[in-house]
Amino acid sequence: MLDKMIEDEVLTVRPGIAEEAVPDPLEGLARELLTEIGEDPDREGLRDTPARYARWWREFTNYDPGTIDTLFETTSSGQMVVVSDIKVWSLCEHHLLPFNCSLTIAYRSAKQLLGLSKFARIAHQHAHRLQVQERLVSGIAEDVMRITEAPDVAVIGQGEHLCMTMRGIKTVGLMTSTSFHGVFAEDSSARSELLSLARGV
Repeated sequence: MLDKMIEDEVLTVRPGIAEEAVPDPLEGLARELLTEIGEDPDREGLRDTPARYARWWREFTNYDPGTIDTLFETTSSGQMVVVSDIKVWSLCEHHLLPFNCSLTIAYRSAKQLLGLSKFARIAHQHAHRLQVQERLVSGIAEDVMRITEAPDVAVIGQGEHLCMTMRGIKTVGLMTSTSFHGVFAEDSSARSELLSLARGV
């Protein structure tokens, strides 16, 4: 009984006293980074930067794509569906620098069609983490195959990586990577049709 009374007393919050917010550990890391590169984290322009830095990282890595598996019955199985120019930003896991990627996702419908917005949601879900472009496109393809149960899926990604543009060679270049499955991997005519559609020819 005495132990219960003590526990209740400890758990009682005194009225009028607000709990202090615990700073995000990322704020401390940001302050250390600023100091290490010769900046003063307490100067006017940088005073709120550690908190903004922390909020951005949490927002980026905790991204919630919402529902990604809304399906509709199809009336014509085998039809090619292509969604082009989906733009995403991700972070290169080698240098923690951003890269942007334009994605084309295609599949031949089997029994069900995937809701149009779900392609972008799936793409963003894979982009909002530390990535390499090859894994980005293959992960998107695997999710589309899993959700739609369609074996014929292709994803094409074309990206500019700031780890190349801003550092090292410091040259702009576009990297293209693909993930072809089913008919897109086995049939050159289906692959050619997809590539023509992706180029807008």
